[in-house]
Formats: sequence, structure tokens, C-alpha cells
Amino acid sequence: MAWVYLTIAGLLEVAWAFTMKQSDGFTRPLDTALTAVFALSSFALLAMAMRSLPLGTAYMIWTGIGAVGAFIVGIVVLGEAATLPRLIAAGLILAGIVTMKLSH
Repeated sequence: MAWVYLTIAGLLEVAWAFTMKQSDGFTRPLDTALTAVFALSSFALLAMAMRSLPLGTAYMIWTGIGAVGAFIVGIVVLGEAATLPRLIAAGLILAGIVTMKLSH
């Protein structure tokens, strides 16, 4: 179950990063509230995953899912640039996530 909690926690990290962007500096109440709910839920699930996963593994995968996920949402939803250097960087993060999972 720890890996399921960790995956959902990572996806919720993407959600809170997106709603934080949409909150326009916490000036939009609904997006601000969603940011808080998603962030707290993400932290809670991360904590649950850490009951049985090592700190380094759990935290690295959680932040990696969040970073790559937010990168993808930025490109697909917000129209951010998908330059070659940015794609390579995201690919390296993804490779790190896969390597960490395989090494556990």
C-alpha cells in the first residue's frame, strides 16, 4: 500500500502546485483553499508511505512525481515551452525516479 499512497501523494503534489499557480498569489479564495486541501492530503499520504519506505526513497519519488507532473501540466494546460533542455531535464528526473524504485 505504501507505493499506492506515495503515487497518490505525488499526484496531489502536482494538483497543489497547479492550484497554487491558479490562485494568483493566494488572491483567489477557491484556488487557495484547494491548494491547502491538496497539499495537506499530499503530506498526509507521504507520511503514511514513509511508515514502511525509507525517507530518501519516499521523498525523492514524491518530489520527482511532483516535478515531472507539474512540468507536464505546465506544458499541456498552461502552454509553457517544451524546449529540448527542459525535456532532457525532465527525462533525467524520470530516470532517477525509475532507478530509485528499481533499487528498493
